[in-house]
Amino acid sequence: QVQVVESGGGLVQAGGSLRLSCVVSGSIYSIDVMGWYRQAPLKERELVARISRNGSTDYVDSVKGRFTISRDNAKNTVYLQMDSLKPEDTAVYYCNTLVWSNSYTVKNYWGQGTQVTVSS
Repeated sequence: QVQVVESGGGLVQAGGSLRLSCVVSGSIYSIDVMGWYRQAPLKERELVARISRNGSTDYVDSVKGRFTISRDNAKNTVYLQMDSLKPEDTAVYYCNTLVWSNSYTVKNYWGQGTQVTVSS
């Protein structure tokens, strides 16, 4: 079994910063891509950023230049540094990861989500 636990959400004023963390634990052979998604009220869940095991990154256009995703493979942890936050960044942020439990079995996992609220 694999657990995915996010932390670091909260309330911040526009222009402020937050750092989200996501720790993956359990029966892990290897972790492939790790990413952050978000879902605002009445909107679909969208990809915010993702990072491959070798460090390649992708970002949604709306956060480029403001958010930075990184990972620590030794700690099975992915981070999302969010700077210059805007009210439209308000959402529940979810960690998502592909985990190999052995050399031939891979599964997609989601965290429980962490609320980020940006006040104007």
